Amino acid sequence: MANITKEQVKQLAEMSQLQVSDEEAKDYSEQLSSIFKFASELKELNTDDVEPTIHVLDKANVLRQDEAENWLTQAEALKNAPEIEDGYIKVPSILE
Repeated sequence: MANITKEQVKQLAEMSQLQVSDEEAKDYSEQLSSIFKFASELKELNTDDVEPTIHVLDKANVLRQDEAENWLTQAEALKNAPEIEDGYIKVPSILE
C-alpha cells in the first residue's frame, strides 16, 4: 500500500470533524504509513501450514454450568422495600 500523506490525514481529520495541526498530521502520516507497511509485510508470510486459531489461550469454556439455584421468594425480596404496590416495589414517577 502507498504511503499515507499529510494531506490525506488532514482530509480524514476534517471528515471526522477533528482538529489536527500540521505537525500532528505529519506524525500521523508517518505512523500510519509504518503500520500499513508492516501489514503488507505480514501478507507476504506463508501461512499455509498454520492452523487457524479462535483464541490465543488453550482454554475451552471457562463459564460455570447454568444450574438452577434457590432464589428469594417474592415476599422475601420485597420485605425491605420502602413502599410496595400490587406485589412490586413502588418508586417515584419520573414522567409527568
